[in-house]
Amino acid sequence: MKFRPCIDIHNGKVKQIVGSSLADAGDFARENFVSQKSAAEYAALFAADGLKGGHMILLNSRNSEYYEADCAQAEAAFSAYPGGLQIGGGITSDNAESWIRKGASHVIVTSYVFRDGMIDMERLKALTAAVGPKHLVLDLSAKPLPEDMAGHAEKPFSEERPPYYVMTDRWQRYTDTVLDTDLLTKLSAYCGEFLIHGIATEGLGHGFDERLVRLLAEAAPSLDVPITYAGGIRSMADVEAFRTLSGGLLDYTVGSALDLYGGTLEYKLLKRS
Repeated sequence: MKFRPCIDIHNGKVKQIVGSSLADAGDFARENFVSQKSAAEYAALFAADGLKGGHMILLNSRNSEYYEADCAQAEAAFSAYPGGLQIGGGITSDNAESWIRKGASHVIVTSYVFRDGMIDMERLKALTAAVGPKHLVLDLSAKPLPEDMAGHAEKPFSEERPPYYVMTDRWQRYTDTVLDTDLLTKLSAYCGEFLIHGIATEGLGHGFDERLVRLLAEAAPSLDVPITYAGGIRSMADVEAFRTLSGGLLDYTVGSALDLYGGTLEYKLLKRS
């Protein structure tokens, strides 16, 4: 189990937001924290502490007036820490390789390979051809299906244990894809890592999604690629609970709760964990 740092960039600034609040209209997001520091300053800190494999996400869409400012922040971060961070947000088979050349260790993709709510295997294969599976992270961030959408489900489910569905398009759209061991096993042939946010807990400070962590930990032993969980870890007690529940088989990241981003969980403790 390893701590993975993160850097989220929105409207040209490093931020922590309530993930499910993100919207293209007006480039809106509910903000937990807006940093006065640049992405490059955070990247330099992570480099100095030898923390690899953190994810940096460009939260604006490629059509946003702020997207170029997001990209400029990311490029400066890669100059500060070449090969130490991953990049997600607006990644396609056309630009993926260019981000690797700019210093990204991996590119992170969700919506591009879940076109119209379904997995587009041709796009996925194009991405692996562009950068190679070892440089591709599939973001399968997921959320339970609410009871009023039960007709969307492939199989009947109880209110107590609704299935997790992969979310796309700023986490606003349910795909037709259930997150389970079968899916992770199938897609592990095309990528080097998985990144999975517990969307129901992301940015809320209410603790992590225990059922989702249990699901991922059960799948992890059969996979040849690591899984990083994000969403809701807020204290060292949560970190230890996560370690116990996951059996140490999952990596984790902390966003809004981290003292670097206005929270109370001390970075100096996590970087040694």
